[in-house]
Amino acid sequence: MKRLRTTRRTMIATTALAALALSGAAVTTASADAPEKKSSSKGFTTTVVDFGAYTSKVEVADPEEPEDRDPTVDATNNTLAVSPNEQFAVATNSYSNHLVVIHVPSGKKVAEIKGYVSPRNILFAPDSKSFTVSDSARGVVDRISVFGFRVTQRLPLGAGVFGTAQSADGKRLYANNAAADTVTVVDLANNRPVDVITGFHEPRQGTKLSHSGDTLYVTNYGTGEVSVVDLKSKHHKVRQIGGFHGLRAVSVNRAGDRLYAANSETNEISVVDTASGDTLTTVHVGDKPYGAALSPDGSVLLSGDMKSNTLTAVDTADNSVIGTVKSGPKGALKGPRQAISFSADSKTAWVLNDDLTIAEVDVENLKVTDILGD
Repeated sequence: MKRLRTTRRTMIATTALAALALSGAAVTTASADAPEKKSSSKGFTTTVVDFGAYTSKVEVADPEEPEDRDPTVDATNNTLAVSPNEQFAVATNSYSNHLVVIHVPSGKKVAEIKGYVSPRNILFAPDSKSFTVSDSARGVVDRISVFGFRVTQRLPLGAGVFGTAQSADGKRLYANNAAADTVTVVDLANNRPVDVITGFHEPRQGTKLSHSGDTLYVTNYGTGEVSVVDLKSKHHKVRQIGGFHGLRAVSVNRAGDRLYAANSETNEISVVDTASGDTLTTVHVGDKPYGAALSPDGSVLLSGDMKSNTLTAVDTADNSVIGTVKSGPKGALKGPRQAISFSADSKTAWVLNDDLTIAEVDVENLKVTDILGD
């Protein structure tokens, strides 16, 4: 039996009630595969806007092989987003053809949204009412409503669209394209691209927007560098920060003066001065760190150590290792990567497992307290 949750977390918000009602309180299967397609669930209709540049048929050499699912980008990754009101978690990996929706307070899986080929990155809107997902094989970014989990907008950005970041107000989306070596700036209010920034080298999942919203940090897997994009400048001036080894993920603190980068080849987290680009120190973590997630209060960084199935917690005050989260009696960590999210109070972390379940972690005590969606 699952543990009893706190009163705050067991209070189901209006959005959760609406979505659960539409799903009949059971697992609902929706589809993003075709316009006006109805799912098998009673009273559940998924509507997809066709923008005219979308093709539902994508040729995949071998759908069972992860590296063959996407003909444009030979890479695998996972992604997890938790709604700001902490009611829903949406997760997937690039070798799945669907998204999993989990109701966080109950820990139950409430929906699967099918119809994808290589889903790459998920972001919730600030109001928690919808989320976006990119699919590099299909070359689209979809917006999906939590009211019925239906696709309400589809933006074709080209094959290879990968990592995404959005402004705090939810009005701007920045989408990496690993095949075209670009970042597209999207006006989300009007659902249209407004600019394309060039000069990158296979930008994949890792892209972060500064808290101030005027600087974009983009990981370049091809060169092992982080591009720092000045969004205030007329032509989006770009400079590079190098010195990484197997660069996988980055985080930037609230002040914008420190960047944390996961080096999967050296099992280290680099701590970098963003102004000078100098590496201030490196922190040894677990085996194959793919994640570098900073808590909202900025006090703790969690490294997702994929090969050792651990999380390493780093104290950002002195860059020392606090401890390691391992599998325990409450559940197991299975291949943790970049997909790590925190609660608003920084006390809880949610970490995606490779089977699309979510490990819930007590950050202070560094323990797995529950497995959601199992």
